[in-house]
Amino acid sequence: MSLLHFAIIAPLLFACFIPFLFKRLNLIHTGWFVLGLSIILFIYFLRFLPDIQHGGIQETVNWIPSLGINFTAYVDGLGLLFALLITGIGSLVSLYSIYYLSKEKEDLGSFYVYLLMFMGAMLGVVLSDNLIVLYTFWELTSFSSFLLIGYWYHKKRSRYGAQKSMLITVFGGLAMLGGFLLLYLMTGSFSIREIISIADGIYGDPLFIPALILVLFGAFTKSAQFPFHIWLPDAMEAPTPVSAYLHSATMVKAGIYLVARLSPVFAEHGLWLWLVAGFGIFTLAWGSFNAVKQTDLKAILAFSTVSQLGLIMSLLGIGAAALHYDYLDDNLYMAATFAAVFHLINHATFKGSLFMVAGIVDHETGTRDIRRLGGLMQIMPVTFTIALIGTFSMAGLPPFNGFLSKEMFLAAMVNVLSLDIFNMETWSALFPVLAWVGSVFTFVYSMMLLFKTFTGTYQPEKLEKNPHEAPVGMLVSPIILGALVIVFGLFPNILSTSIIEPAANAISPALIDAGQSFSTHISFWHGLTPELYMTIGIVIVGAFLYVTLPKWERIYGLFPKKLALNHLYDQSLIRAESGSLSVTNSYMNGSIRTYMIYIFVSMVGILSFSIIQKNAFAFTTDGLAPMGLYEVVLGVIIAGASITILVAKSRLTSIIALGAIGYTVALFFVLFRAPDLVLTQLVIETISVALFLLAFYHLPKINRKEERMGFKLTNALVAAGVGVIVTVIAFSALSNRKFESIAQYYIENTAEKAGGLNMVNVILVDFRGFDTMFEIAVLGIAALGIYGMIKLRLSRREDT
Repeated sequence: MSLLHFAIIAPLLFACFIPFLFKRLNLIHTGWFVLGLSIILFIYFLRFLPDIQHGGIQETVNWIPSLGINFTAYVDGLGLLFALLITGIGSLVSLYSIYYLSKEKEDLGSFYVYLLMFMGAMLGVVLSDNLIVLYTFWELTSFSSFLLIGYWYHKKRSRYGAQKSMLITVFGGLAMLGGFLLLYLMTGSFSIREIISIADGIYGDPLFIPALILVLFGAFTKSAQFPFHIWLPDAMEAPTPVSAYLHSATMVKAGIYLVARLSPVFAEHGLWLWLVAGFGIFTLAWGSFNAVKQTDLKAILAFSTVSQLGLIMSLLGIGAAALHYDYLDDNLYMAATFAAVFHLINHATFKGSLFMVAGIVDHETGTRDIRRLGGLMQIMPVTFTIALIGTFSMAGLPPFNGFLSKEMFLAAMVNVLSLDIFNMETWSALFPVLAWVGSVFTFVYSMMLLFKTFTGTYQPEKLEKNPHEAPVGMLVSPIILGALVIVFGLFPNILSTSIIEPAANAISPALIDAGQSFSTHISFWHGLTPELYMTIGIVIVGAFLYVTLPKWERIYGLFPKKLALNHLYDQSLIRAESGSLSVTNSYMNGSIRTYMIYIFVSMVGILSFSIIQKNAFAFTTDGLAPMGLYEVVLGVIIAGASITILVAKSRLTSIIALGAIGYTVALFFVLFRAPDLVLTQLVIETISVALFLLAFYHLPKINRKEERMGFKLTNALVAAGVGVIVTVIAFSALSNRKFESIAQYYIENTAEKAGGLNMVNVILVDFRGFDTMFEIAVLGIAALGIYGMIKLRLSRREDT
């Protein structure tokens, strides 16, 4: 295993030791150990910055090579960007959580195990070249985020949010897996780079469109695109460090990563551009519009995240136009991909800081409700400063980094008007309109977040705590992120050549093959451009809407609640649960006899269909030993005992007849010279008969006259069907031998290879030793269970 592979799975390995560290080193906050690992990984990935300027680094570990599944780690500009976000933001979140979560009140062992699981899973997603390995880590992110969101499991809303995120994202993940399998059927490879290299040959394949749609299902559910965005606001019930990590910089960006990584495969088709850009731009407008009506700080940030993810997604969709052969020379559409990468970084910085600010406000005041907040600017001046930087950047105001990427976004939306491929000229005007509308509402909720929390009237009577500035340790992480907002705003080109251009080039390898690459110089002033006028309009209209918010916010009440997506989700779960309960109750009536009928009828039906479908029935007597008098007599005894069980009027008689069958089978083993099997059969049969006698002695006598004939007929038909099908299978298996029996192998090798003369013992102990061991283990577990039930029954008797 290479050092790169170890770096990917290091968080998963370290998570195994967290519970022991938590118990043994209780005097030290567990977060310090996690912080150390995150910093080490961040520094390790920084060393790849020079390498990605000239391509990528690949390391492979064989996993299932026969199926084309190997753990191939590949670091290029795009993968490295996400790896740095995962470990860098992870380090700041770990530091923040040390002061946010109390080791006396919280189960920190579980929290950091879940956090490290998520970190390792995300690294696996963004650095895996194999689609199946990527999917494995993808579902691990869903599972670990489920645990993190439901960390405060004693809260109903936390459990609800965790379940919701799991159901939606896992549904998308399964759809995505279907898309990956279709890609494999078309290309014969699970390697992303190999699929990209032969993507030109699969556009006309009938499986191409289904694969495209299924992959986007996975991306849209994970990155909370409309209409799958409903899980993200409910996920805010997680602790704030989780929200700052999962929902601003990492998990919700996994779908963004998937779209970016697979754009070279699908972008040549117009459906990709329409779906990615269309859903993205609508999600931007819808998310920002709904953020304005929220009153909880984290709820505002949740819908803000939905909106910003839509912005990035729309840029990737428009950037896909640059991959079309007619636009390889057009830098306008290449710039859209560049803007998507730039805003990805900017969003992680300002949104991460704002989530931490929301956590600080909640931690120090006991509430996140903006209706109860206000006037905190003088009480919490450092927190206010961080919030001002983050909200102004999110609103797209200079001199912060959000302004730069927002201008690039508006420019890309204006450039859509000149697109003349994929029938874009029909509805292209909607893109700049929705972009402008979404940006206006973004400005409004940004101002709400800042001014309703820190300015206005101070209301101490509505707060649960006496607020004061947060501890220094809790402020360090948001201060660092706030400083990055300013640095990346004033000096954006420190990112352009080092990480943004390599990441954008990785999204568009066709441009590299065509001898082109992204090369953009970022600056504040580009003259009197359409996007500048749009920004001025955003500020003017946004300020007006913010000031007049009480007069028009009642429009949110006009939307029918029955048509809300959350209502539809809840109702679908209720109806699915009630429907499944009705179906279950229709056949689960509590009768073991009925269940056995279901099982046997299904068995007879499936096996009969298989035999007929495969034309597998055969009957021959070749190779059979002659049957002597003793075998005939014993066979008649077994048949007679079986019939006795059916007609006996006493359970004791039935049990004795059942025992007679077992003992007669033991006589067969005597005839066949298998003394070990004879002894085993006798012991088992004796114990079984004794247990039956003990259990059924106290039951009432059988009254067969009260039983209905129709029910007996059903039993007879089922029993006859099972007997016939088993007999048919036995004859067919005997008559359709495709290879020699293994018996001769045992005869020749028992003494030589196992050193034993008793063939049966040698087979059980040596050749099939694992089978025997597991059988013993099963018996041991059953014995422990029985012992536990007996002890429990005895203890209850003593209590009474």
